[in-house]
Amino acid sequence: MIPDAARIAVDTAIDDALARLADRATTHGESMSALTAAVSNATAGGKRLRPQLVVASFLAVGGDLERAPGLSSVAAAFELLHSAFVIHDDVIDHDVTRRGVPNVAGRFRIRAKAQGADARGAALLGDAAAILAGDLLLHEATRMVALADVPDTQRARLLDLLDDAVFVSAAGELADVENSVTPDLAEQADILAATYNKTAVYSFTAPLCAGAILAGAPSPWIADLERIGGSLGLAFQLVDDLIGAFGTAEQAGKDAGSDLRESKRTPLIALARESAQWPLVTSTLAVAHTGPIAVRQAQSALEASGARERLHQLIAENLADVRRRASRSTLPPRAVTLADTLAAAVEERIP
Repeated sequence: MIPDAARIAVDTAIDDALARLADRATTHGESMSALTAAVSNATAGGKRLRPQLVVASFLAVGGDLERAPGLSSVAAAFELLHSAFVIHDDVIDHDVTRRGVPNVAGRFRIRAKAQGADARGAALLGDAAAILAGDLLLHEATRMVALADVPDTQRARLLDLLDDAVFVSAAGELADVENSVTPDLAEQADILAATYNKTAVYSFTAPLCAGAILAGAPSPWIADLERIGGSLGLAFQLVDDLIGAFGTAEQAGKDAGSDLRESKRTPLIALARESAQWPLVTSTLAVAHTGPIAVRQAQSALEASGARERLHQLIAENLADVRRRASRSTLPPRAVTLADTLAAAVEERIP
């Protein structure tokens, strides 16, 4: 999606930020060094989608890599922001592994047990470490934008983008958890709103707009990218919901059907509630946690309800909106192509 030189520059900016945290930790004890090592591990690898979106948007609206010394720092900040949200999300979901290996919470549970802590103490330390790791990354992301080599007028706009991304994502996460613990299933519109807020702004809208701001794009172009990013982000998260219910373990990064095992109240479930098959869906979901056979039964019930097909339609509608908005906008051809490429990439993830 972006030139190798730009990718290397972003990776270097991320590595430098993590190295700064590790260097500071050496004067604060072995535990803090272990925490920054866990942070580095949590941030390693991955597709680094959000930094790529910053750079791709920058180039798509005419930005010049030779005249943007702060680009890699701003792009890297969005990866640290993503890592922070992932770490905090694992705490909320009580997950101690990610993609088959211990996450920050899991690593510190192991550490606590090695030091003689009981199960309760290990869980306490694991959660505390993960919360603090996410906090460090949130601060580091903000710091990178604040100190980036960009004009002050751009810096203020970038900080506003980051502020909005954090606030809206927090609102979405809170609503998602609240929806999951209340006895009654929330309305479809409320579940979709939470889904949008959790992901769309920080993963698509803000990175696309950040790149355009750094390139000095006019306000109408930035407004177009904001709307395109919103539809892309919602479609992306809806595909994630499909993967969580129907995807393979490799796609999901954890056991197949994990969302069904955990009884997550996703848009897929909200759509199933509107069907005549809802009683069967609820009965199969109630036992999905018992094993693979029960998961397959829940998947079959969701299929029969038409919810999977309706979610496919909702994804298609959002991606059609992306392409329609891009084609009718004043964006330059390269930006229109980028929007279409991103829509196609989201489609390819659909299980």
